[in-house]
This record gives sequence, C-alpha cells and structure tokens, in this order.
Amino acid sequence: MTPSLPPSEEALRLREEVIDWFVHRRSANWNSRDERLFQDWIDADPKHADAYRQWESRWQAFDAIAPGTVAGWREGFAGSQVVASTRRGFLKPALALAAAGVVAGGSYLGWSHQQAQPVFAQAFATQRGQQLEVPLPDGSVLRLDTATRLEVRYFRQRREVRLIDGQAVFAVQSDAKRPFDVLAGPLQVRVVGTRFAVRYTPTMAGAEGARVSVEQGRVRVARMDRASDGSWAGSASGTEPQGAVFLTAGQQVHSDAEGALAAVSAIPGDGIAPWREHRLSFVDTPLARALAELERYGSTGLVVRDPAVAALRLSGTFDPRDARTLRRALPSALPVRLRGDGPVAEIVAAP
Repeated sequence: MTPSLPPSEEALRLREEVIDWFVHRRSANWNSRDERLFQDWIDADPKHADAYRQWESRWQAFDAIAPGTVAGWREGFAGSQVVASTRRGFLKPALALAAAGVVAGGSYLGWSHQQAQPVFAQAFATQRGQQLEVPLPDGSVLRLDTATRLEVRYFRQRREVRLIDGQAVFAVQSDAKRPFDVLAGPLQVRVVGTRFAVRYTPTMAGAEGARVSVEQGRVRVARMDRASDGSWAGSASGTEPQGAVFLTAGQQVHSDAEGALAAVSAIPGDGIAPWREHRLSFVDTPLARALAELERYGSTGLVVRDPAVAALRLSGTFDPRDARTLRRALPSALPVRLRGDGPVAEIVAAP
C-alpha cells in the first residue's frame, strides 16, 4: 500500500475557506450581500464550487445520523470544551474534523478522532554523559541515561512512551484504567504500575535489539508487528499478543533486532540499571563492545584496531566518567598494553 501524502498548503487553505462559508451561510444573520460575496468566491475558481459541493454532500449524510449518536459525540466534544446545544450548533467542529479525514461513507467518526488525540505529548533527550530525571503528569517518573531520546504521549485511555535510542528506568504510577506502554524498537512493554528498565540502542553493533529488566512489579513483553511502512506497531489495549512473556522482579529478557525473544534470565537488583550510580559492569564482554558502551558516556581516548585484541573478553565494573582509571586497569585485566601517552592511545597486544 502506498502511503498517502499530507495535504498541500493550498488544499488546507481551501478547506478552511469552505468551512467558513458553510458555517456562515447557515447563520441567522446571513443576508443578500453575504450571498453575493459567496457567489463571487464560487465564481473565482472552479475548485471552490467542487469543494463546496463535497461538503454539502457530507453534511447531508451527517443530518441523517440518529440524534442519539450525535448526542454521544457531543459528550465527547465536551471533554475538550467544544459543546453545543443543537446538532447545527457544533457544525464548525464537525466540519473541522471532517477536514482531517474523519467523515467517510456517510458515517461521522468525530468521537473516535477526539479520543485518539493525546492529552499530553513531550519529547525528552539527554546529551552524551548526561542523565535526566523527568516527572510526568500522572506521577510516574522517568530516569534517562546518557545519549537517550524518547517521546511521551498520554491518551484518555492509555499512556505511551516510545524509546527511540538509549536506555531509561520507568517508575510507573499505577492506573488500571490506563495501561502504560513502552515501545522500544521491536518490543512492546505493558504495565499497570511497576519499576523497570528498558534499553534500545539500534545503532550500536552487537546491541541492536531491546532489553527489559524488572526491578519491581510485573510487566508483559511482546514482539510487535511490522507495519506496511516498515515501522513497528504495538498490540491494541485488551488484546494478548502471541509469544508474550511476563517478567517479575529480578528478571530480564532481551531480543534481537527483529524482536525474537531470548530466554528469560535472572538479574540481581543492583544490576538492573547500574548506570544510575555511574557504574558499568561487563561480564565476558568483547573489548570492542565494552569500549563502545563506555564511549556513550564520554571519550575514553582509547582505540583498538587489531581484531584479535578487539575480541578479548573483559569483565569488571567501571565508572564511565573516569577514563584515567580505565587506562590503568586495562593492562591488569587483559593481556594488552597502551601505545602512546597522548590524548588518544591504541590498545595493542602485550608482548
């Protein structure tokens, strides 16, 4: 399916003009002078007449809708301070929503459109070496690690965070009526109230998948489906995706880049998000990958060019802010030495 293009500025402007004329022609103070101005506008461009006839047709379909259905929509509009006492009274908001494409096949979907709009939306990002704690409107708190980007959107019936890159800890305020979803690449994490960490670093070699670790409570982790445009789409509220796993405190699971889940494993409480205390722990990790992880927090001043050295396995705990100690520790932890004592040193095999 070919995605539809957004309307041009000219099309949007024409819609606004049509809505204004449509509303004003049905007002009580419409007079003959107004009608002449309207006819002049119609005659000015053939597109005007065509667009106006389309709205007349849609409004006729709207008039045929049962009064009870219209009353339900009016209650929905009331939530956003768009209230009217008659069917004609909310013609302008009705047409405004129709302009957004919510009128089709003679049925008016204003109520659904209104419910689908976020009541809160905000993007957050941290720079290299920075951490950020973000309180949200419902009392939930996010802790963003270095080089992390995410988007928060709250709807009337659900809460959603899309983790674009990096990692974060989520302390979610319980609200059974509004589940909390974290979308991290191919994975969807759904909770009601808990504390957990999610990592998604799609551009980092060897760590392109997502990882979920639970510190408190219970979460559901599921693989999302690919949409027609290649993006990931989560499951709807109330549905149970196939292959979902449930994690409790002290458990974690990770996926590959396509969302295939590995086996659930145990993780100690202090290992869920040690970066909060400026600690990075490696267990039998290739040296090249460990260096890449440390570089997310700041420059180490270290490079490795020999593939054999890059493949050496490193274990240990390091402060990513302390590059000097790292330089001293590496020759003790691995059979390597540093070549060069300037701003950048190469890690080479020890003789």
